[in-house]
Amino acid sequence: MPQLVNGQWVKGHIAESEIRNGAFHREPTRFRDWITPDGQPDAEGRPALPAAAGRYQLFVSYLCPWASRTLIFRKLKGLETVVGLSVAEPVIGEDGWVYAEEQDAGPAVGPIRFHHQLYTASQPDYTGKVSVPVLWDRQEGRIVNNESADIIRILNGAFDGLTGNRLDFYPEPLRTGIDRWNDLIYETVNNGVYRCGFAKSQESYDQAFDALFDTLDRLDGHLARSRYLAGEFLTEADWRLFVTLVRFDAAYHGAFKCNLRRIADYPNLSGYLRELYQWPGVRDTVRLDHIKAGYYTNPAINPTLIVPKGPLIDLDQPHQRGGLAGKGVWMRD
Repeated sequence: MPQLVNGQWVKGHIAESEIRNGAFHREPTRFRDWITPDGQPDAEGRPALPAAAGRYQLFVSYLCPWASRTLIFRKLKGLETVVGLSVAEPVIGEDGWVYAEEQDAGPAVGPIRFHHQLYTASQPDYTGKVSVPVLWDRQEGRIVNNESADIIRILNGAFDGLTGNRLDFYPEPLRTGIDRWNDLIYETVNNGVYRCGFAKSQESYDQAFDALFDTLDRLDGHLARSRYLAGEFLTEADWRLFVTLVRFDAAYHGAFKCNLRRIADYPNLSGYLRELYQWPGVRDTVRLDHIKAGYYTNPAINPTLIVPKGPLIDLDQPHQRGGLAGKGVWMRD
């Protein structure tokens, strides 16, 4: 897709740095500041801004699984009136991510329609990929963070003093298990579907494909005896997996050639997917029409740009997971 080069938007430019020896490699995110309740550096010493209602804004797309993580956490943590939201159009064209109407990015920047304007406002000579999600500081007119894994942890705890929400999706006693699942799922599933879809050699595709379905098989077996990935509590590891599962049958199975099996063919993964989709508020963060429109109108993977009418997906069917021990969400003290 097009990208910024020295602060200039270059149409028709393909970020070939993401393809190495025929394999897809994801460009690292670069804006990694934090938000803490009082603005003090976090436990790892990262620079931080103070939590405040109305100061921050999420710029996302319903198409993007990485952005979908942040939409889910904004909903589950009750932050709709605390953190603003701007949603881009699902089809990525020569202008990159675009907003149907002008979005107010705060007094320092004003209205924007093109997502790349956020990047050049933050770093005028920025070169690289322009991605969603972005956690934006309306007051200073700059990106706080554009790494979804960071953003969901910020949303998980930074604003609790403003909302009183005690749900904790990354509780200390479960972190070792959560991190282990995150590492496996990111490499072989979250990013694995992209490694299949954008592979430029048969060898790279085969390797990604085999690793993807090996992990899905393993997950289906694990979920036969465990309500959630880390045991009886629903954690961030589950939501990080969910965003790929919910797109799988609608997009990755066809557009990305991840077609050994559908999620619907896995008895435990499919029930688990339905349970998470039916969790209060989560269905509001999923737009299958945006997902299909976005993936199937990418000429690199579908030159005809024809968006398929199927498959028929019903995520409201009973999930039948109630027989497994589950305690819901960990509550912070």
